[in-house]
Amino acid sequence: MSNYQTPLRDINFTLFELLDYAGHCSLIGQPALDSELANAFLTEAARFSETVLAPLGPLGDRAGCQLIDGKVITPPGFKEAYQQYCDAGWPTLSRSGLYGGQGLPQSLGIVLSEILGTPNWAWGMYVGLSQGAMHTIETHGSQRQKQQYLPSLISGRWTGTMCLTESQAGSDLGLLKTKAEICADGSYKITGTKIFISSGDHDLAENIVHIVLARLPDAPQGTKGISLFVVPKILVNDSGELLERNKIHCSAIEHKMGIHGNATCVLNFDGAIGWLLGDVNKGLNQMFTFMNLARIGSGLQGLAHGELGYQIARRYARERLQARSANGPKHPDKAADPIIVHPDVRRMLLTQKVLVEGIRMLCYFATLKMDLSQHSVELPGRDNATDLLGILTPIVKAFSTEVGFESANLAVQCLGGHGYIREWGLEQNLRDCRIATLYEGTTGIQALDLLGRKIIGSGGKTLVMLATEIADFCIDCANSEQLAQHVTQLATLNQEWQQLGLDIAAKAQENPDEIGAAAVDYLMYSGYLVLAYLWLRAEKVARMQLVLAAEDANFYKAKLASADFYFARILPRTAGLVQAIKSGADNLMNLPDDSF
Repeated sequence: MSNYQTPLRDINFTLFELLDYAGHCSLIGQPALDSELANAFLTEAARFSETVLAPLGPLGDRAGCQLIDGKVITPPGFKEAYQQYCDAGWPTLSRSGLYGGQGLPQSLGIVLSEILGTPNWAWGMYVGLSQGAMHTIETHGSQRQKQQYLPSLISGRWTGTMCLTESQAGSDLGLLKTKAEICADGSYKITGTKIFISSGDHDLAENIVHIVLARLPDAPQGTKGISLFVVPKILVNDSGELLERNKIHCSAIEHKMGIHGNATCVLNFDGAIGWLLGDVNKGLNQMFTFMNLARIGSGLQGLAHGELGYQIARRYARERLQARSANGPKHPDKAADPIIVHPDVRRMLLTQKVLVEGIRMLCYFATLKMDLSQHSVELPGRDNATDLLGILTPIVKAFSTEVGFESANLAVQCLGGHGYIREWGLEQNLRDCRIATLYEGTTGIQALDLLGRKIIGSGGKTLVMLATEIADFCIDCANSEQLAQHVTQLATLNQEWQQLGLDIAAKAQENPDEIGAAAVDYLMYSGYLVLAYLWLRAEKVARMQLVLAAEDANFYKAKLASADFYFARILPRTAGLVQAIKSGADNLMNLPDDSF
């Protein structure tokens, strides 16, 4: 019952008005990509999403995937939708023109992922993981491997996965046991079991290309002894033609809380033939090419579930009649007023609105840095973007999924008991959303990456870079009376953010647990701060458009009201996070383990 409508107006605002996408494309050698061309892609994607994928969302949840005679069968309609997706050329959008792609920016592919994934995330995962596999092979594969795999992956004839997790290892990949033994012909036999493999087996495409972490017999212990391999479900020759089935089989599908339409598989590699991808014992570093793209994708999942929940809650609040406004009837001709007149309902709706639109800005902001890190026509621009992307990625992944889940949960609350039953789709949306804070590294792991590796590990370099960008924008806005209050608020917190990082680093020299104790609170602070920066930029754009008498003035007025709400009601959450950070590690670590 979602009746999902793609938020094309807000997508267009974020890309072309807030982030100057046309100018950005010139910086990466894509001067011909203007708003008209981009919107042509996105409008057609929206039609496909709303008419084909959205109706399959609840059907996929109820039917789930089935494992029959060792083969995974996806829910009814999924295979047909996938064929339509391929026929339309969507898999080729942001991939290399050397192997059949259209060569458009990866950022445009990320926007496409939001549009296709929001009404049916389970289906969207099949195509999203394929993009990660292509990106990894493009980056680290040999010329032979690119010619073997990329044309069929890019066309959509084949799909891809990432195979990391093992039951005894979890997030500690240094403990993985899957082994790789070299053969006389230079190939490797891969033996081991991987769990939680999203899209690990299915009936959508004729082949699946697995990107697998494994360990050579003489490899060093821990993460320094991991190598990366490309292991196809069905073996292929040098021309990419299919041969016999490889020794890989799905032994189980996980019975899980949500995303039932996506097959989360246990895969057994029983001496499966694979080929080294990249360098020996450099597999974990190379897999980050895939993982970091997947982390941006996870952030999009927070956005998707927040957006879908908000749309349902907004429509319900406009239609549901219950009680009267405290200021007197707003609709005296009706039995009661719509619940949207009540302050607490508006609090929940506005919270969803500013978080959803905010994390859309955040995700797109990060993906533009991704484009620049790979394709900036100026080398210093690549280096700068790479550093900024490094600090933004854990924020996108963890903060977006945390507040995306909050938004999906608030949507259920807006509907009361109706939100808890299946009819409105919000209970599925909430179940589907829950995984987003877990996979590709939990919130805690992302927080340690942000604070421990990206900030303290760089000597504060990346923190200063992002904080300087924010500070420079505040200086640019300093003469605006209309923006003054929000500029002061942001500038003050920006300075506090940097000082908090320095203080934690200093305390960690005496007690390393201080980093872990502060990490999640610091990451959430970072997310709220970066969103404030982006909301201030949005406010500036909206005010300029209103001065210019833009036709859709109500859209820009809504941006101003949303920015006011964010700075007044959401950004002050940082004060509580500061208190928690400053309280230190002792209140976490003093209780003996056996007292829990």
